[in-house]
Amino acid sequence: MSVSAAVLADLVTRVHDGAARLGPGRPAGPGVPGAGCRLVVVDGPAGSGKTTLAAQLAAALPAQVVHMDDLYEGWTGMTAGVGRLVEQVLDPLAAGRPGRYQRYDWSLDDFAEWHDVPLAPFLVVEGCGAGSRRVADVTTLLVWVEADDELRLARGLARDGQEARVHWLEWMAAERAVYAAEGTAERADVVLDGFGEPVTPGA
Repeated sequence: MSVSAAVLADLVTRVHDGAARLGPGRPAGPGVPGAGCRLVVVDGPAGSGKTTLAAQLAAALPAQVVHMDDLYEGWTGMTAGVGRLVEQVLDPLAAGRPGRYQRYDWSLDDFAEWHDVPLAPFLVVEGCGAGSRRVADVTTLLVWVEADDELRLARGLARDGQEARVHWLEWMAAERAVYAAEGTAERADVVLDGFGEPVTPGA
């Protein structure tokens, strides 16, 4: 999924116009659009197109991207991954300190190297569960990306292989429960379909 130039421009404008809610205020300066950090969260079910959109946003703002896939502890780590996002990245940034998270290596089934998240005007976080209510107060823009189950599963198995089908089906069931409890789609500032087009509320 890749959004059009018009959709991307609208998202970037929304980010710039939004309040910087992450981190203590600091004076604006060259290349700094305002005080604090503007956090952009791209959430939605697996295979909907979040990663591609996050990359487009990161290039346009510009911003670092933190992928929730690097914070999950495998296929069952969605909720714990949000906890690591908050504790290792968002809490330090909120206190005016750089963040630092340890990437989970899915092939090794263990945590690997550490990655720095410096203080910056913008930060993009993408992945299932990233739009948790726990991060709502520090989020400038919450984007929800959705697609039907058949399309998402096809995309996922094309990437991970047919042997991952059972994992994907279990993950899809788990994420439905999380999203129902969190009300993420209903709280989103922008909703896009799996092809990058805006979705009319209530459609």
